[in-house]
Amino acid sequence: MEIKVIGGGLAGAEAAHQIALRGENVILYEMRPSVLTPAHKTSYLSELVCSNSLKSTDLTNAHGLLKEELRRLGSIIIRIADETAIPGGKALVVDREMFSRRVTEDIGSNPRITVVREEMREIPQGVAVIATGPLTSNDLAESIKKRTGVHNLYFYDAVSPIIDGDSIDMDKAFFGSRYLKSADDYLNCPLSQEEYDIFYEELTHAGRVDLKDFEDIPYFEGCLPIEVMAERGKKTLLFGPMKPVGLNDQRHRGNPYAVIQLRRENEEGSMYNMVGFQTKLKYHEQERVFRLVPALRNAVFLRYGSVHRNTYINAPKLLNDKLQLKDDERILFAGQITGVEGYVESTASGLVAGLSAYAMATGRVFIPPPEDTCIGSLLRYVTTEKDNFQPMNVNFGLLKDYNKRQKEKAAARALESIEKWIETINGIK
Repeated sequence: MEIKVIGGGLAGAEAAHQIALRGENVILYEMRPSVLTPAHKTSYLSELVCSNSLKSTDLTNAHGLLKEELRRLGSIIIRIADETAIPGGKALVVDREMFSRRVTEDIGSNPRITVVREEMREIPQGVAVIATGPLTSNDLAESIKKRTGVHNLYFYDAVSPIIDGDSIDMDKAFFGSRYLKSADDYLNCPLSQEEYDIFYEELTHAGRVDLKDFEDIPYFEGCLPIEVMAERGKKTLLFGPMKPVGLNDQRHRGNPYAVIQLRRENEEGSMYNMVGFQTKLKYHEQERVFRLVPALRNAVFLRYGSVHRNTYINAPKLLNDKLQLKDDERILFAGQITGVEGYVESTASGLVAGLSAYAMATGRVFIPPPEDTCIGSLLRYVTTEKDNFQPMNVNFGLLKDYNKRQKEKAAARALESIEKWIETINGIK
């Protein structure tokens, strides 16, 4: 049986490699160069369209730990990244062209992988991995929409920053919901009138990322970038996401002039989302401006805010923990279209989907990776139902039973679990 993989990005290339490694034939469809995207510049597989950094190599950093897990799992993407690395301090930085060219050569020379350079416009028959990313072509997007339901394919254009809970100054914040409906639903970061005036001035003059042509879409009124909202008037934010109405800062004795509300991203409270703060500010400007808020002076950003065109499925509603459609196990999804963000995260998703597709096609049992690993925690995030599903980068806050004060132990436990999982997946060879 030939397994189809749609999309030749990081996730698609990794999925195809893992399937072929286990002796099955793969047809890898990549529409470039016959059909171009606004972001890609070459016809290479796994072209890096943004940064050439795969982030930290430190095992006490979730990005570094995830790469080490993938390295031990035989990831073609991480192997070639290591081989094409250039000096980058504590980050794994690659020669952009050499990296993508090497992936293209290695995948193309694999006798079990047939690369077909044409657009796949519909979900194919048989076992298939869809790894087409945030710029999925319109025809295939329509096919996915029809297959999964119109309300299950998101064209989402707003993401707020997420902050490391440990970096918030709790002495300058207070828990509470408006009108005391629930005591600790939100963590509120108050500002005085003077502090708000400074914040507003810096926000409205901060540097922004220019929109690309393919991102030039109207903003939804319900999720305007915070800086666009601020341009409508100095008090606009005070009647919007920064309104202090119904909040009583009992510890500091008084009602704040303005607040920024933070909402937990996980049960442990290790990650907090800045409610209503979707933004197109440059990353360094987000840090500079948002750290003007007293409680966020030392904020560590796990994910920066952004506003952009992004196509991804509502994975928690649609996929099981093997990345299969719940109502058709022959169809799998991988990469950014599932709601993972980042190069290495997409690679990890592709690896899982490749192993899962192989097991499905050959009648074997696939056991998902442990949830105390980075790769397993990402899988859990995109397949666990939640009210407000948004794309996510890997971070320690996702790991099951993570102790925020013991990153070294968490990393050691993750690698131990990965080694045990390797023994499991070797059994499906």
